Amino acid sequence: MEEVRIGVFVCDCGSNIAGFLDVPEVVTYARTLPNVVFAKENLYSCSETGITEIKNGVKENNLTRVVVASCTPRTHEPTFRSACVEADLNPFYFEMVNIREHCSWVHMQDREKATDKAKDLVRIGVAKAALLEAQESIVANVNTRVLVIGGGVAGLTAAVSFSRRGFEVVLIEKERKPGGRLNDLYMLYPYNIKASDVIEQKISDATSSPLIEIHTSSVIKSVKGYVGNYEVCVDVDDGKSLDISCGVIVVATGASVLEPWGLYNYDGQNIITQLELEKRLKRGDLSVGSIVMVQCVGARIEKRNYCSKICCMTAIKNATLIKEANSGTNIFILYEDIQCYGVEGEALLRKAKEVGVRFVNCDTAKPPAMGDRSIKVYHQALGREVELRYDLLVLSTPMIAREDATALSRLLRVPTDESGFFLEAHVKLRPIDFATDGIYLCGSAHWPADVRESISQAMGAVARASIHLTRGFVEVDPIVSTLADEDLCVGCGLCAALCPYGAIEIIETPKGKKANMISVACKGCGVCGSTCYHRAIKMNHFSNEQISAQIAAVAGS
Repeated sequence: MEEVRIGVFVCDCGSNIAGFLDVPEVVTYARTLPNVVFAKENLYSCSETGITEIKNGVKENNLTRVVVASCTPRTHEPTFRSACVEADLNPFYFEMVNIREHCSWVHMQDREKATDKAKDLVRIGVAKAALLEAQESIVANVNTRVLVIGGGVAGLTAAVSFSRRGFEVVLIEKERKPGGRLNDLYMLYPYNIKASDVIEQKISDATSSPLIEIHTSSVIKSVKGYVGNYEVCVDVDDGKSLDISCGVIVVATGASVLEPWGLYNYDGQNIITQLELEKRLKRGDLSVGSIVMVQCVGARIEKRNYCSKICCMTAIKNATLIKEANSGTNIFILYEDIQCYGVEGEALLRKAKEVGVRFVNCDTAKPPAMGDRSIKVYHQALGREVELRYDLLVLSTPMIAREDATALSRLLRVPTDESGFFLEAHVKLRPIDFATDGIYLCGSAHWPADVRESISQAMGAVARASIHLTRGFVEVDPIVSTLADEDLCVGCGLCAALCPYGAIEIIETPKGKKANMISVACKGCGVCGSTCYHRAIKMNHFSNEQISAQIAAVAGS
């Protein structure tokens, strides 16, 4: 039997950890634990120097297991596993203990107790490390065809970019014509170019590519499979079903614009939204003497507490265009706060003021009151209420999640946030990935975004997805569920019903119905293992024996 030789590396994390607990004392304590033959303090374990110290520690002390006590595994565990590989140690002989988020940051007012808790956490990590088993990554082939859901500017950009890399693309659009929201817009800021010119070029690039297959008036019906091998059924425009096999999926379904019924006497005639104003500007049938624009209508309230991000710039752009076309038009913009992103946004705001657009800062505690073709508002600068007459009242309403976003999220098994927009895997580390491998998102399906941001996100999604497509295979961590004892499985189907990733199926075998694990789709969440009352399922890297050892380490304290 192999001798278990554990090395423990405790990180100072600068002052993030060392500033709130006694790291040298934790290191000294680690040396007293069973199977620990080496323990060391690192200034920054994730730095190049820290990684080198870990690799040298493995080689010089013949370590068979490594425990690093530092920060969150979510950000640095892959780095430390790679260090183990470079030191000729299986990466799954590595265990990470979080003594920053779980210890120093939450107990920074009590150094002694923080130190004691760090010792406990290290003891628990060492107990599990002694029972770790070598694992091999799971490899599966990747179908190099791509499915893009949504034919707006983000979806079209993604489709064209994939095709230029040599990949076949199937684009599914719910509406009768691709183009999305840009079909309704007039001009795009800050470049002052027609939206129709931009989207028509995108559509032309997509329709002229022999690698892109476009289906309009089509809806996703079902999605099965996993990264590299998805099977999607689509109801297409001729009433038939289309089965699509693909390796990756890009969600670019966009967002809707709130129609403010019940707010400010909205009627779609004399009181309209910015989107309806865009359509009038596009048709060239706007001729009014006085316009009042109201910002944040239906946004930044209890029901919809977010800023829609693009409304201010849209209002400023439209107001400026109208003033430039007819300097005699009086335009007021009523606002609580103005969001003008970047140097170009600030420049457009200055230009609007220069051409005569007037801005009125409102008091949110005293909301505007509607009159007969007039609106009363408390003017912050003047310190009194003023009445503004209008021929046209324009309401700046927020972008909202599409009504079908929830249904699509269920089909794809991906989450949405509290506002109904699709939720990324990690806001900083994986901003255009879903937690489900092989599915990516971009544009306003993710969050309200302007055209430039939608295009940038689409290109980012293509770059991320192309990693799998170019390699032709996908490598997945083996921290997954396995059917450890087929004889114990009775094929009840509870595990398959509860699996949030569709990674378990019930199949017929010579021994009857049994669970079959699709390892490449499994995320190792443990739902199946915890609900299998026959204990037929084992979780790699989180076995019952390993967890029991951790519990015993806690109880033994």
